[in-house]
Amino acid sequence: MRERQAAQQARRAREFQAFVAGAAGRLLHAATLLTGERPDANPRARALLTAALASTYASWDRLRGEDPYDRTRTVLVVRFARGAWRRSRGRGGLLARLSPQERLVLVLRLYEGVAEEQTAALLGLAVERVRVLCARAVAAVLHPPRGPAPAAPAVPPGAPLGKAAPS
Repeated sequence: MRERQAAQQARRAREFQAFVAGAAGRLLHAATLLTGERPDANPRARALLTAALASTYASWDRLRGEDPYDRTRTVLVVRFARGAWRRSRGRGGLLARLSPQERLVLVLRLYEGVAEEQTAALLGLAVERVRVLCARAVAAVLHPPRGPAPAAPAVPPGAPLGKAAPS
């Protein structure tokens, strides 16, 4: 009996390791986009992904034909939505200027390719609301607000172009 349980646990561990090896990179990128962190400094995204993978591993034997990637993505999104809507502001990442809800919809719709209806059902929103959030997020990313122009360094008369005055 123990040998059979040990063999099942070993098989489960191998299957899960193979899944993580194939999907962790994409899932980490999605988590990084959700948290709005930079790819090279993403501790919140890593913690979010670790929790999602732990949940998937805990239910690995009960998946019964369900796609583990979809399950992990759902857990990732739900964990982000529950905790991050209230306190998540981006920290220098590509989508940092978007609200957490806009980041969530944009990542699901455009990065993960989840249909509007599925996104709406997952988030408990109307399909039209998902459509509006996605359009607003895309517009914000493609057409960022313009800030003041950076100050040009002072160039003394007669100095070669491209060189600033010595300090």
